[in-house]
Amino acid sequence: MCAINWQKSSYSGQGEGDACVEVASMGDDIALREGDDPDRVVITTPAKLGSLLAGIKAGEFDRLVPP
Repeated sequence: MCAINWQKSSYSGQGEGDACVEVASMGDDIALREGDDPDRVVITTPAKLGSLLAGIKAGEFDRLVPP
């Protein structure tokens, strides 16, 4: 099995286990996990992740995040 190179946003804290979501490429798929719960991984496609990111950028999910 190949090592997975997880990447987190520069908006996340830099310490181990800080509040962040990490992403990684896994062949044709994209993996997402929470930095503080690295054993829980969600696998999706680039197209589905792209749709989610477009919605985030458009503010469709702003109501889910406290001000």
